Amino acid sequence: MTLATSVNFILSSLTVLAQILVIWLVLSWLFSWPLPKVLRSRATLLAFIVATIATLGSLTYSDILGYEPCKLCWFQRIFMYPQVLILGFAVFGKHKGSRALFDVSFVMAIVGAVIAFYHYLMQNGIVPEGSCAAIGYSASCAQRFVMNFDYITIPLMATSAFLLIIVALRISKKDV
Repeated sequence: MTLATSVNFILSSLTVLAQILVIWLVLSWLFSWPLPKVLRSRATLLAFIVATIATLGSLTYSDILGYEPCKLCWFQRIFMYPQVLILGFAVFGKHKGSRALFDVSFVMAIVGAVIAFYHYLMQNGIVPEGSCAAIGYSASCAQRFVMNFDYITIPLMATSAFLLIIVALRISKKDV
């Protein structure tokens, strides 16, 4: 088993787990099911962990495995990478529990999720590639480096991470 295969399997499995969590949390919210107290009290920490894993996964793909990010990947990175610092400050920093940090992170996650989902639709031919052809050293936005479980690509990994951050912050916001 190569490093790329192992990384792809681990990150794809975490993506499925994130999707299950998002569905469960959204259903809990819609049907007013009680959430475990430990989840409610640690939702911001969950968002921080998700952002950290997503950032490390992204850096592993580009800097260790050599996958060149496309233009849309860079935009997704712009909205994910700062989440580690913002949520880190929200969880561990001097401004622990700051409403402003939650709001900034929440908006960044929404924008990132929209870009990532659009990218996923583009990779699957649902929307046209448009002006996202390869630029210089970057890959084409339509290029798939990963396809696991017959549906998981890197943009779907990002979409799932952003959605889990959004849902976790929504849970946290009740306590701010």
